[in-house]
Amino acid sequence: MIRLDRISSVIFLVVFVGLGLGFGYGRENSSKRLPTIARHAAAVDAVRLSTADTQDAADWLSNGRTYSEQRFSPLDRITDKNVGQLKPAWQFVLNTSRGQEGTPLVVDGVMYVSTAWSEVYALDARTGKKLWYYDPKVPRDWSVNSCCGPINRGVALWGGKVYTGTLNGHLLALDAGTGEPIWDTFTFPSDEEYTSTGTPVRQYSMAGAPRILKGLVIVGTGGGDQGVRGFVSAYNAETGKLVWRFYTVPGDVSKPAENPILKLAAKTWDGDSGGGGAVWDGIAYDPELDLLYFGTGNPARGVHDKHEDRLFGDSVVAVRPETGEYVWHYQEVPNDVWDYDSTAQLMLADLKIAGRVRRVIIHAPKDGFVYVIDRATGKLISAKPLFTRVNWATGIDPATGRPIENPAARQGSANGKPFVVFPGPLGGHSWQAMSYSPRTRLVYIPVMEMPSIFQVVPIAEKEVSKTSNGEEPEWEYQDQVIAKVKSYYSAHMAAWDPAAQREVWRVNLKGLWHGGTLATAGNLVFQGTSSGDFSAYQANTGKMLWSISVGTAIIAPPISYEVAGDQYVAVTVGWGGSLGLLKGPIGMDNHVPTNLPRVIAFKLNGGYKLQPVSIPAEPPLNPPPDSASAPQIANGRTQYARCLRCHGYCGIGAGDAPDLRYSPMVYNGALLQQVVKGGLLRSGGMPMFGSELSENDLDAIRAYLIHEANVQIAKNKAEHR
Repeated sequence: MIRLDRISSVIFLVVFVGLGLGFGYGRENSSKRLPTIARHAAAVDAVRLSTADTQDAADWLSNGRTYSEQRFSPLDRITDKNVGQLKPAWQFVLNTSRGQEGTPLVVDGVMYVSTAWSEVYALDARTGKKLWYYDPKVPRDWSVNSCCGPINRGVALWGGKVYTGTLNGHLLALDAGTGEPIWDTFTFPSDEEYTSTGTPVRQYSMAGAPRILKGLVIVGTGGGDQGVRGFVSAYNAETGKLVWRFYTVPGDVSKPAENPILKLAAKTWDGDSGGGGAVWDGIAYDPELDLLYFGTGNPARGVHDKHEDRLFGDSVVAVRPETGEYVWHYQEVPNDVWDYDSTAQLMLADLKIAGRVRRVIIHAPKDGFVYVIDRATGKLISAKPLFTRVNWATGIDPATGRPIENPAARQGSANGKPFVVFPGPLGGHSWQAMSYSPRTRLVYIPVMEMPSIFQVVPIAEKEVSKTSNGEEPEWEYQDQVIAKVKSYYSAHMAAWDPAAQREVWRVNLKGLWHGGTLATAGNLVFQGTSSGDFSAYQANTGKMLWSISVGTAIIAPPISYEVAGDQYVAVTVGWGGSLGLLKGPIGMDNHVPTNLPRVIAFKLNGGYKLQPVSIPAEPPLNPPPDSASAPQIANGRTQYARCLRCHGYCGIGAGDAPDLRYSPMVYNGALLQQVVKGGLLRSGGMPMFGSELSENDLDAIRAYLIHEANVQIAKNKAEHR
């Protein structure tokens, strides 16, 4: 069970049910001068971005290809008639074994791709040959501040520069021709600001792709679940100087508000200062209305059983791009307690609704609804559930735009038992990209049905509600309902009509946590899956037309581009991030068990042959005897919660971090103390917990992991009888 928020009168407990390989490429010196690609590399400007659909079909110039974030390619050399001839053209093996969520950008024959630890490559988009590589040397132990590992979702291009945000908060401008740094700006607030738990703001993280407009670099941050205060910022693209910052939640109420609109927001927090509201993904820009839009994460701090809205948590906000001046907001989940971040991709489209064309934002966040919002005014046009099992609310009131909440969902219990909430914290749809085809007028959405157990436990009750042997009784109940909750697990790709708010077709998929989608003018939709398949579907019918196994899970979205008359479809493969870090009885079991992160490009009659990816042999389990007492194992299970998001439920690693049941280090108490409390492996990404864990707590964690290893041995023996 994961403890998400400890406050003065309530603990919120949520169980997320379902929750470097080199290969010949060395880690180069990032300061080495490398050959120039072209005289005018990455010659991207406002005109080129604004006319990309009609004048620049060959390139993929920004995260969503254009300002509209539709992820639609006008290229049509690859069609539903010839896609069966699609074959690999090249692959490039990345210098990491961690998760890949990035969208490559392509301009004038050069691909720019970011990878784990915020590293950046420039590749020849026709051959996959490496042109340059930059390593910002992010401290590996900074990953403790990130919910989802050291992932990165992409870069931005403008005026001959490549812009990237690092996990530890640096916004960098690199020369697009050489990869050399031009400027470096630290984006996080000073350490004089603190989180709700009293720790410095270094708990911020940054993984989202920057956006560029009007000579400004727009970036947000992560860390809302750590209690830090969310914001979005604009920097001068030439100098890196901060131009404006918009905080999404109020700060210290005893100090003047940074923005007049925060005075309004503060009234919705019952006088409490705010945390959360991180802008960790969805950002879009409308050049005609001259409005910048961003989505915010769930609020933190405070007593969530009250009825304040806690603005601007879980909201879509519109501001003036040159100044950050507030224009409007629409809050999707007031006072969110379920982790329903509204940070999923914001897609702009013009839809004919009720006989007239409306300028809209299409938004499908975690909470299970598809929202269609007037992007000029922020008024809700419609909202419908993306799939049938949405039980935190019965609907969205069309008159007020507010959810019609299920009281039992917020109370988090029924007769003292936890509430199974649909969707869970990982959402009906999360960050994985959706795409829109102007040809079919359909949105193609990666959908996941993955409920979670949600329970609110008063602190006073929590401290005394233990069984006679010291084990917390709610664990026993959780174990009983896990099988039932897992029976709901499913995933599909939905073709959604946003004007009529209905599903047109769906493709059911095995497993969970699949990749984003790409729509093209060839009447095709592409998507990769956690089982390692990359497939093409007919956009108007959903019929699968082509598929290939790449041997590694795919969670990133594909792109399409053209070089020398050939259309390519490319995707970054590699398992990790959020659910990708979790495995075990209440984690993720269905992904392909190999992880060789690569960029793979395909074209008609491509001549590259993908080699099979070898499955690593599982070493034998050889733990010490399971001799600890039941209370010590129970304490270890509780203390292990802080290790869970990297090392998986019950110590069962999912591939992005070691499986601790096999670790000789775990069986050596003195060595484990050096690693966890002494920081012996900080350079490899293992954070130092120091005084956060007592020696007794760490001994309990060790006892728990030894217990889990012995449980696995018993299961293996039973299966082979």
